[in-house]
Amino acid sequence: MGDLLSELLASRDVLLADGATGTNLFAMGLQAGEAPELWNTDAPQNITQLYKGAVDAGSDLFLTNTFGGTAARLKLHNAQNRVRELNRVGAELGREVADRLDRKVVVAGSVGPTGEIMEPVGALSHALAVEMFHEQADGLKEGGVDVLWLETISAPEEYRAAAEAFALTGLPWCGTMSFDTAGRTMMGVTSAAMAQMVETLDPAPLAYGANCGTGASDLLRTVLGFAAQGTGRPIIAKGNAGIPKYVEGHIHYDGTPALMADYAAMARDCGAKIIGGCCGTMPEHLRLMREALDSRPRHEPPTLDQIVAALGPFTSASDGTGADAGAPRRDRGRRHRS
Repeated sequence: MGDLLSELLASRDVLLADGATGTNLFAMGLQAGEAPELWNTDAPQNITQLYKGAVDAGSDLFLTNTFGGTAARLKLHNAQNRVRELNRVGAELGREVADRLDRKVVVAGSVGPTGEIMEPVGALSHALAVEMFHEQADGLKEGGVDVLWLETISAPEEYRAAAEAFALTGLPWCGTMSFDTAGRTMMGVTSAAMAQMVETLDPAPLAYGANCGTGASDLLRTVLGFAAQGTGRPIIAKGNAGIPKYVEGHIHYDGTPALMADYAAMARDCGAKIIGGCCGTMPEHLRLMREALDSRPRHEPPTLDQIVAALGPFTSASDGTGADAGAPRRDRGRRHRS
């Protein structure tokens, strides 16, 4: 397609993506309830530091600080009229970081869920969702992103709406969903169903996969589910740095850099082509993930027992596809990427 991400995917065995956005920004002083996107204009030096933290640790790709950049999300902070500005500036800051490097690094425009439930379950129409995603994507395009990056999606309807909006921009895109409900997304999508869905989209994403969710073990089980479909489309794995726990009033992720290094190598063996971290993943995690991907030999896909032995137990007995999977819940809510 002539785009940078396709070029890197074709020329390299595996790409290292970035880590957490929220976790890193909270460490810089972002307060709970604040919109990280407002820092694009209010504290640009911190956003530049966020991006540099990933690339200095060896990432080949990093996401912009625009996860909550739709009008629906920004309306919670009375910033719904600043969609284009905040997304454009978030992308421009990333472009400046990438263009100073002596190697090629992809600037990916992060697009998160609207926070609304789509028809027929909820009130958000397909047309309005497309309009909101298109507005955000246009701002990211204006700021110079190489690719649009949909993430932490639960509903297939929202994924399709974003894909339609992205097509209007002419930019390539990638998209991940969050499998956080006993192996399924909150709205009941399985790994097999997602792998099949992306092949029906036009244009289809350059790569697809899973981010966030629960622990690294669960995410790798989902990646194995994608690989089993055999579509050949590059798979993304962006797992959390362990399991979140409350420690002295704050959320702490218990995944060590060494554990995330093991996760990265195993993600590659499971079939992932783009590997990064999500919540809790800091530059120190990324550095050891880079080292593991560069130095460890490739192995056969691990068994479920091997994943558990290396990364810890699954949070559910089922991967969401068996007869014992149970009915998914359909409640509202979506955590911010952190």
